[in-house]
Amino acid sequence: MAARWIEQKRRYRQYKVRTKQLPANYHTAIEALERYLMFFGPGNGGNIMAMLEDLADLFEQSVANGTPVRAIVGNEPVEFAEAFLRNYPEGQWISRERERLTSAIDRVAGIEA
Repeated sequence: MAARWIEQKRRYRQYKVRTKQLPANYHTAIEALERYLMFFGPGNGGNIMAMLEDLADLFEQSVANGTPVRAIVGNEPVEFAEAFLRNYPEGQWISRERERLTSAIDRVAGIEA
């Protein structure tokens, strides 16, 4: 358990170093996205780190290609973040709660039938 935590911490530090090397506007954008994704994203360390590393890859490639921030996230940053999150459904607390709700209603509906 401790080894996993240490590995996650190492990966997170590497991610932060990568994002700090981005131009200021990209860095600000990725920090805002990170905050949103950390709140709504996967709850376990492995999935969240994979997600953040993929986000860093996307932003680094966009910088290299000269793609503006708005072209990355579009006119609706929340929609971008939600679409990005859909690629990492495993471990999301909201996914578990949605499944729990659906299961509860299915059980009740089965009793009523």
